[in-house]
Amino acid sequence: MTTIQHWINGSPTQGDATATQPVFNPATGAEQAQVVLGGTADVDTAVHAASAAFETWSESSLTQRTQVMFAFRQLLVEQEEELGRIISAEHGKTVDDARGEITRGREVVEFACGLGDVLKGNFSDQVSRGVDVHNFRQPLGVVAGITPFNFPAMVPLWMHPIAIATGNTFILKPSERDPSAANLVAELYKKAGLPDGVFNVVHGGKDAVDAILTHPGIEAVSFVGSTPIAKYVHEQATSHGKRVQALGGAKNHAVVLPDADLEFAANHITAGAYGSAGERCMAVSVAVAVGDAADALVEVLERKAREVNVGPGDAPGTEMGPLVTKTAQERVENAVGVAAAQGATVVVDGRGLKIDGHEDGFFTGPSLLDHVTTEMDAYKEELFGPVLAILRVDTLDEAINVINANPYGNGTALFTASGEAARRFQRNIKVGMIGINVPVPVPMSYYSFGGWKDSLIGDSPIHGPEGIRFYTRPKVVTTRWPQPKQQVAAGFNFPTSS
Repeated sequence: MTTIQHWINGSPTQGDATATQPVFNPATGAEQAQVVLGGTADVDTAVHAASAAFETWSESSLTQRTQVMFAFRQLLVEQEEELGRIISAEHGKTVDDARGEITRGREVVEFACGLGDVLKGNFSDQVSRGVDVHNFRQPLGVVAGITPFNFPAMVPLWMHPIAIATGNTFILKPSERDPSAANLVAELYKKAGLPDGVFNVVHGGKDAVDAILTHPGIEAVSFVGSTPIAKYVHEQATSHGKRVQALGGAKNHAVVLPDADLEFAANHITAGAYGSAGERCMAVSVAVAVGDAADALVEVLERKAREVNVGPGDAPGTEMGPLVTKTAQERVENAVGVAAAQGATVVVDGRGLKIDGHEDGFFTGPSLLDHVTTEMDAYKEELFGPVLAILRVDTLDEAINVINANPYGNGTALFTASGEAARRFQRNIKVGMIGINVPVPVPMSYYSFGGWKDSLIGDSPIHGPEGIRFYTRPKVVTTRWPQPKQQVAAGFNFPTSS
């Protein structure tokens, strides 16, 4: 049985961990590895290694840092297949889907390769007689990331390339459900020339999280996960003087107007709802059918839901794999039953699915629920599974009001042929990321990712310009260089420019 260890100061280590936790293959239900569960002592060891590395890494040239990023980016390309299969084996998503998340994460590495332009400061000449002003940004020190199971490569890649390229050192606490991707990334960083101690991985559960949130040697914490945990992370870390990025949960709506191409809309909503088995914070979990679009949309969505090919993530032709754990499978299937009991129409029932040769896998098929209301649990809760709820409204304005009343505000989409409707929607909706005929509007790496309301705790989105701001702090320098023996009068009143 393989034991997955921490990665601290450039090499794998058991550290002080004495406990382990099983890592399962969701497609078979079989235990395939054990991961060590670290705590306070292992986090402290990683912080000391990262602190020592910061002394030299923070003084390295921007050229040296971006050269490492260029090399790391190339290794991600070369190892994409291996990394994708590792993710698929521990998470359950298809290998193609895993490759997709690696690609989106690699885009942030490419953004980090271009930090020479982004980090340029400003200079103002002669702001007062003989006085100039300029500014620049410096790294914080040791920073940490706490990341979820659903994107074991992409979400950490939204964090550490920018943190490292700006001169910080990084400690990653990945999900203990699919921990192996983090260790492979650590190996690739070492091959790319990153000095030991700059990137570290500490595996574990709540003990490791709490140690990160309270350790005095960690300057900032980035987190992606559920809203309750995001609130906890934000409260604990800020109370210990840290900067915090805390991205929470979501309930993403796709609105379909009667003028939309229903085949096009249904294609993309189906992929957005059932891709990665719905285990993503930008998944489409509610389709809002407006007016006359409803009956025809449900008909097309039913057909497409039944056509989704469910199977092991590494099998050719599979479009949707299993859920990550048995507990997740049971929770999602129970939610479908609750929806039916509360009055929803179960158009497609994915419960009880068995895959030949993988009868013990954590599979559930796509479920489609019609006549869902905003009072039902299937609407209010983030199910994080392959369940699409249909909500019927009469007008676009009613759809906007429904979405704005929802406590989450991560992503939303509108399917329409009307520019006026699209403009009205994007200006009036209270959501951070919006797609027009795009179901999963995850922005490119040179923009920042983050929602509104309970989907973002605090005010720090992730990657892009906000990522630069988060991992650095500014300095403003005012200078005067008087000529030799020149006397410059000084006053006791508050200084002004003249």
